[in-house]
Amino acid sequence: MVAVICEFNPFHNGHRYILNKARELTGEPVLAIMSGSFTQRGEAAVCSKFERAKTALQNGADLVVELPAVYAVACAQRFAAGGVNIAKAFGARYLAFGCESDDLTALTQAADALKNPAVNAEIALLMKSGAYYPQAVEQAVRGVCGESAADVLKSPNNILAVEYLRALGGSQIKPLAVKRVAAAHDSEETGGEYASASKIRAMLRRGEDVSAFVPAVPKEITYPQLLERAVLFRLRSMTADDFAALPEVGEGLENRLLAAVRQQNSLEEIISAVKTKRYTHARLRRIFCCAALDITEELQRKTASYARVLGFTDEGAGLLKNCACEVVTSVSKLMKSGGENAVLLRCDVLATDLSALAYKRVKSCSADYLTKILRENRAK
Repeated sequence: MVAVICEFNPFHNGHRYILNKARELTGEPVLAIMSGSFTQRGEAAVCSKFERAKTALQNGADLVVELPAVYAVACAQRFAAGGVNIAKAFGARYLAFGCESDDLTALTQAADALKNPAVNAEIALLMKSGAYYPQAVEQAVRGVCGESAADVLKSPNNILAVEYLRALGGSQIKPLAVKRVAAAHDSEETGGEYASASKIRAMLRRGEDVSAFVPAVPKEITYPQLLERAVLFRLRSMTADDFAALPEVGEGLENRLLAAVRQQNSLEEIISAVKTKRYTHARLRRIFCCAALDITEELQRKTASYARVLGFTDEGAGLLKNCACEVVTSVSKLMKSGGENAVLLRCDVLATDLSALAYKRVKSCSADYLTKILRENRAK
């Protein structure tokens, strides 16, 4: 099979292109390892994970499993590693990913560069001087390894591709870089039937028609600002030690966070008070998200050994038979059994229940317990 680690936030025509291209190039069924109710931006996904999974199954995916929330809201390295571990458990032969460059040689050079001790030492020095992390990485790689390895690190999707390659190291899974078509990551521009996910989200939340860019328009969407008071309440209930236990918090950041939370009255005000070149907007958003979901550094370091199934096609059903980790088709059953997987799955359930508050019409709790696994009989 060919695995794709994804968010589909929302599922758009570019995603359909990547799934179908992955199948075309490999002749293999497609496994989508998809973020659930929250994404790496530290925000609730724009629509339900069940709706996104259904659209994916109708447009190229054969099996959709959930990327555990502990990895879905993590930095790029942990996001990639969490997804790759699931791909390995399913015995995937390929990992396909969309990026601005399909030059696998340059991407591999960049991945190798980040293993270079001299590069990492230079990154550390640049960070100490207050450099913005992505720029520090690019500058360090350019100085030690040259222009070609550094150039690919200018794009967010290429950076994630590099992390996939690092996570694949030593495995039998072959990387498959699929060049993005038309709209670039986070671009405001559109090209024919293609637009970036961020552009589509903005259009949806303004009530604009996005039907030209998506195979199915989401029925109901989230509005991140509706979660602000719930997240603020959580932040105001925390101590410095609580903040210190979160992922990506260290070197005294917990004290800056605590002071800002006590003095400011909105998430944007807190971010403005704390943000530096080192503590980026995206990093702080992820920290707030982890606080709301009770995701600690200790939890994020754990290796999930389960695959929560969201849906499958007839062909995808057969992919479940050879999975080396626990296949979760009943959330209730796993939660009752206890153990490490139940601890991690609890974060997925909490994420869905929290995201239910982000709709204009608040959703009920327990969707993870009550929603049936999707089965699509997609025409061949």
